[in-house]
Amino acid sequence: MGDVKPIPEGYHSLNPHLAVRDCAAAIEFYKKAFGAEEVCRMPGPDGHGVMHAELKIGNSMLMMCDEAPQMEGWVSPAKLNGTTVALAFYCEDCDAMFERATSAGATVVMPMMDAFWGDRYGKVSDPFGHHWEIMTHKKDLTPEEIGKGAEEFFKNFSCEAH
Repeated sequence: MGDVKPIPEGYHSLNPHLAVRDCAAAIEFYKKAFGAEEVCRMPGPDGHGVMHAELKIGNSMLMMCDEAPQMEGWVSPAKLNGTTVALAFYCEDCDAMFERATSAGATVVMPMMDAFWGDRYGKVSDPFGHHWEIMTHKKDLTPEEIGKGAEEFFKNFSCEAH
């Protein structure tokens, strides 16, 4: 049988696991928007829905399932009317990936920009309510340079409630 690796081949120490409303549709969207490759899919106990699926996006694995409110905590952004996380997605060409995602149906949350921390950065919301931060690292900056950039950025940023 051989040696079993504590972290399976192709996985990293941390792998997101999303609950989605209509997981099958989300899988198809992630294929179109981010070039995801479907690794596996297990149907729900009644043969309906997706109990577990795994996608490979870039060099990372994304696990997902249909929301299961009966299992405490497994609800989708649609159930929450918002999300509590964003998926930080580094890629070779963030502008092209951002365009691909929006063309596939993602909604712009923050347009692409040259961010003060050295990344080219933009954020989209997928049709299932999950936020994706699409990035390409462009400059290595010191903490001091990032701090100065943040100061300049926040001079033009308003936190006032409207």
